[in-house]
Amino acid sequence: MHAAETRLSREVITRLIGAAILAPSPHNSQPWIFRVRGRCIGVIADRTRALPANDPDDRELASSCGCALFNMRVAAAHAGLGTRVHGPSAACDPDCLARLEVLPDTTPDATLAALHGTLAQRRTYRRTFAARPVAVAALDALVAAAAGEQAWLHVLRGDSQRRLAAELIAEGDDTQWADPAWRRELAAWMHPRRRGDGLVLPGLAVPLAQAVVRTFDIGHGVAARDVQLAAASPVLAVLGTRGDDPASRAEAGQALQRILLTACRHGLQASFLNQPIEVAPLRMRLLQAIAQTGYPQMLLRLGHPEIDLPATPRRPLDEVIEFVPDSPRDAGC
Repeated sequence: MHAAETRLSREVITRLIGAAILAPSPHNSQPWIFRVRGRCIGVIADRTRALPANDPDDRELASSCGCALFNMRVAAAHAGLGTRVHGPSAACDPDCLARLEVLPDTTPDATLAALHGTLAQRRTYRRTFAARPVAVAALDALVAAAAGEQAWLHVLRGDSQRRLAAELIAEGDDTQWADPAWRRELAAWMHPRRRGDGLVLPGLAVPLAQAVVRTFDIGHGVAARDVQLAAASPVLAVLGTRGDDPASRAEAGQALQRILLTACRHGLQASFLNQPIEVAPLRMRLLQAIAQTGYPQMLLRLGHPEIDLPATPRRPLDEVIEFVPDSPRDAGC
């Protein structure tokens, strides 16, 4: 490959990173930077956007970056470009969780390209789902999507598993809301839409909402609401991985995004009830309840949405892209 061909064009960069930033993240924190060098894009964990109270091990941060990486793979395949994912390297920035190498002369993955139309359709749907069952074929497709990214998806079946999950969700709510540091962090991420990130509220409501969240432990009320949401959800499922290091967590994010986009193809949306995973003592209790091996990374609820929700805001691309000068040697990552 000639040196001129080792660099990604601005059009390709915009297309790939424009897709990446549509990924979900806790509190819509968007904790990523994309470092472009040659024909590679490094996915960098932006620790300035970490959530130390909600996500003390940066587990969800790494998974969010994995979701963004998967979106780039989808966008590249749709553009007719092959890709290769490189894991963390000792020679790289320790915050570089993965690198996507674009391979123009490689046949793209048609199964990824087929997901492209769902990138802009995916929402985190926090409302009650329609009272419609999810087809078995759709559930099978979601389980296969996780397996395709070296993860597992366990669909909670039977009243006992669902009931125990709801109890753990409620216990997690009580624990988190009882923590003043957790409440302060949540309040700090309540933003008006114009900010481009965070949990969006009408501008005039932000100061009052922040004051209420910082001041009052409303965990019991939130727990009761979340238990109702869980009970009314057609599907509750746990996403897990074999390992729990940063690379495994990024892989969990890729699996999660593949699940979410596959769900969209079947007319489904999802949201998260991750309290039993975010509160460390509850995590292994959840794992024991579902009789799996490995590490639970996400607790999802899925179903058919009753309304179309607007997209949450995103930061401008120029805030999340870094360019590193390349040389003729930078044909790879």
